[in-house]
Order: sequence, then structure tokens, then C-alpha cells
Amino acid sequence: MERVKKIDNNHQYIKAREILRIANEAVFKAKQENKRLGIPEYFMKGGQLYFVLPSGEITMKVPEIMKGNKPLE
Repeated sequence: MERVKKIDNNHQYIKAREILRIANEAVFKAKQENKRLGIPEYFMKGGQLYFVLPSGEITMKVPEIMKGNKPLE
């Protein structure tokens, strides 16, 4: 990973940190809501898609809730 130069303008640095804080908080809340609804997290590693089930189990099998076009309630 390439290192990025430090921002010289403190105001821009503070704003960038605030935006990052808000984004991280939104991601955390979305992950919590998805877990509450039983929607698994997913990620790719080595070109393979993995799912993290609400139980914490990691699987390559597509969970039923993510199959087809059924709406979430």
C-alpha cells in the first residue's frame, strides 16, 4: 500500500476525520441492523465469496435469505 502525504491544512484534516467517523458509524449501524434481520455479512478472499452467518459461521454456500428476489420484512 502506498503512503499518502499528510494534509497540510488542519481544517481539511479535521473535516476528513469527521467524514470518516460518520461513515464508520453508518457501516457499524448497518451491520447491526443486518444481523438483527438475519442478513449475513459477506466478503471476498482469493476470488472466492464467503458469507458470515449471524451465528458467526463462515460458509461459501449462499444463504437462503439471499437467494431469489423475495422481499425482506
